[in-house]
Formats: sequence, structure tokens, C-alpha cells
Amino acid sequence: MKKRIASALLASAVILSVAGCGNQPATTTAAAGTTAAANNAETTTAAADTQAADTTAAPAPASDVDNSGTTFNIRAWNEEFKGFFEKYMPGYDAAAQTLDGVKVVWTIVPSDDLAYQNALDEALQKNATASADDKVDMFLAEADYILKYTDSDYTMDISQIGVSQVDTEYQYTVSAASDANGKIKGVSFQCCPSALIYRRSIAKDVLGTDDPDQVQAALDSWDKYDAVAKTAKDKGYYMHASFAETYRVFSNNADGAWVTGGQLTMPAVIDQWTEQAKSYYDNGYIIDTCPGIWDEAKNNEMFATGKTMCFFGPAWYFNFCMGNAQDPDNGTFGDWAICKGPQGHFWGGTWILAATGTDNGDLVAKVMKAFTEDESVCENLIVNEGQFTNNKKVNEKFATDPSFGVDFLGGQNATAVFCGMTDSIKWENATIYDQACNEGYQNYIKTYINGTTTKEASLADFYSYINEKYPAVQTP
Repeated sequence: MKKRIASALLASAVILSVAGCGNQPATTTAAAGTTAAANNAETTTAAADTQAADTTAAPAPASDVDNSGTTFNIRAWNEEFKGFFEKYMPGYDAAAQTLDGVKVVWTIVPSDDLAYQNALDEALQKNATASADDKVDMFLAEADYILKYTDSDYTMDISQIGVSQVDTEYQYTVSAASDANGKIKGVSFQCCPSALIYRRSIAKDVLGTDDPDQVQAALDSWDKYDAVAKTAKDKGYYMHASFAETYRVFSNNADGAWVTGGQLTMPAVIDQWTEQAKSYYDNGYIIDTCPGIWDEAKNNEMFATGKTMCFFGPAWYFNFCMGNAQDPDNGTFGDWAICKGPQGHFWGGTWILAATGTDNGDLVAKVMKAFTEDESVCENLIVNEGQFTNNKKVNEKFATDPSFGVDFLGGQNATAVFCGMTDSIKWENATIYDQACNEGYQNYIKTYINGTTTKEASLADFYSYINEKYPAVQTP
């Protein structure tokens, strides 16, 4: 019997719209926490600030880690990992809200307008002198700004708490959590190769098939993708909805960094994406209101009334950010499939970091090991939560299981698809400037794409934005 990942998704669809994935409000609470879900993916505000945390009074890394704490403080920007922790963490007592007898306190602050990072920075700067019950022990960070924390003294070399890299982890997740000297500061519980997610019914009309292998053959290059976009338009469909839909495919395949030696140099692939987005807008291959990646006009295309064939995202995207598609009355549950698409890439990810000054080093280590090495925990993340884990052995077990499939994807084995995409993930060009550059660029270049301004004017506005945020960075 096929194992289906359906019930959890349908239950969450009632309260989670796709738009909410980007902008739901959240409150700060303790472990009893009645927090609302906040941003699961990237923030989209142009105010993104990826400068490293102020380390003026940064504490030196501890030689001996304190394990005497009676309160285990964890900081995050939404409830996703908190939910996984409360369901699967060995030793967690849900009734008492304790881990191995230590009270667990969650502080949830939304990502929007940098609220999470700002609150976290303030807490980390006070960690050395904070009372035992107020010390930050562990916190989460996303791919777009993880280097801000790993390259600061506010995070610990996890070897100090007895955690080391294991061969079942994907190497890019280790690289992303390492500082400039190669010290590993954290672990990720997920690997995030990103797929082309398509509507089966529309693909049948446009391509004559909804079979993932055949759809992949029809869309395995940008030339083919562009040609199909015209066919889709002629049949009354959008190839994709948002002007920014393919941005991550291009940006995460860049051959160079945004900033090198203090100089801003736009990677060539960013300009290639810009011209594709402009062409798609001008030709009517995307919605004429030019919606952003989380905008309602794009999200509504996931309803049954939608006319869009393609979306792009990793496992977390279709599991947590496609609530409209999962709507039991108006959605398209089961009318989806995934394939690699024109280029392999990744998008996002969540890392668990150890805060310098923690007095619960043993618990931080236990959590890190549980969500990377404990096979039963990782299996639950796949079977019950639809995750693609950071454990190669567990992923490959499900990838080769012919009975395993996902209801949302019409029974397709998503784990098998993602296992075939991990080798294309690039991390080597990541910098602390990426969040501001990526989000700022999309925000400012949109006026060129929709014809409001010239390309030169949009670029000038983007450069001014970077000059304001990073005065030391030279722009063209």
C-alpha cells in the first residue's frame, strides 16, 4: 500500500494560505506558545539587512560549555521547527513542556521587516550577561542570512558540545553552517533542492502528457521552456505567474558572488533572468499585474480556477506554502507533479545554531544529533511532514521504495526526484550581502520589467539602495 502524505497537509491548508507563507503575523511566547505562523520562506522586504551582527562586545567562545541550565531557550521566526520538535524530539515531554526535565521556552518573532533578526541580535549581544533563565541557547537561521551568524562570535563551534559532521549530511549544508576558518557552527535538518512544480491537467493540455519524465524532457533547457511558454500562452495559460518565479533558479546558479573585494558586480545570470522576466511580461507569459513571489494574484493561481502551469520550489514550498492548492473545496490537491526543470538549484533551508553562552550545551547537541542522525526522527519528517531531510541514508531508503508516494503530487515519489537533484546545489558564492542584493534587486528591477521605468533607472535605484545599506561597497 502506498504511503501517502496527505492528512497533515489538508489539515494545515484550512489555516495556511499561500500568501500567509510569506507574511503571516506572529507573536513572541514561551513554550506554551500560542504563536501564529510566520514567514516560512524568504522575507521579501527591500529593507533586508544582512550585515554581520555587532560584535563589539562579543563573548569569546567558551572552553568549557555549561550544562547547568534549567531553562532551554530557543528562538525561531515561525512554528515549523517547533512543531517538529514537539512531535519527534526524543526526551521531550509535551505535557510538561520539558526536554530531559529542562523547561523549554520558545521565542517566536516574525521575519517581516527584519523583526526576527533584530530581536535575535539584541538578545545575542546580551547573552554573556543575561540571567540563566534568559540566555539564548539555540536559534534558527535561514540560508539568506546564515553567514551573518556563523561568521560572528555569537555562535559556537559545535565540536565544543560534542557534535561533528557525519557522512549522511549533504556537504553544502555543512559549508553553509561553517565560518571563514572552517569551524562548523550548526546543522540543518533539511536539504532544499528546488523543483519545477507543475499542474498535471494543464501539462496534459499544453504538452499532451503529465508524466514527470516526459514533462522533464520537454522542459530540460531554457530554450525548450521558452518555446513551451509560447504554446501555453496560445492555449490560454500562463507559463508561470510571478515575474520573480524563476529568479532563484538563475541566482543560485551564479558563477560569481554579488560582492567581491568590496565591489558590487552583478552575476551574469541575474541579467539573463532580468531579460527573461521582461520578455515573459511583454509576451503575456505571466500575469499582467506582474505579481511578486508571495503576492495574492500569484497565489490564487493555485486554485482550481488558476491558469498557471509552472511553479518552482523545494519540499517545504509545496508542503507549507501551497495552501490554496490544498484547499479541499477550491484547490487542486493531487493535480501536481515535480521534475528538475531547466536547471537544478536550491532554495532556502533552516539551520540550527548553538549560541555562545548557552548553559544547555548538552541539549543543543542532542537536538542537532536528533534531527540529522536519528533515523526514526528523519523518517517521521519524510513520512508525516513531507520534508526532504539532511540524512542521505534515510532519503535514499524512501527514494528506492516503490510503495512510497505523495498524494498532493498524484502519488509521485518526491524523495526520489530530490535525491537526483542534490549534486547541482551550489553554495560557494554565498556572501553576507546576498539577502539584501537578491531581494533589493527584484524589488527595484520590477519597474523595468513592467515598463514603468527604463532598465538604467531601475538599476540606479538598486545601486542607491545598496550604497545606503552598505556604504563601504562600491557600486557601478
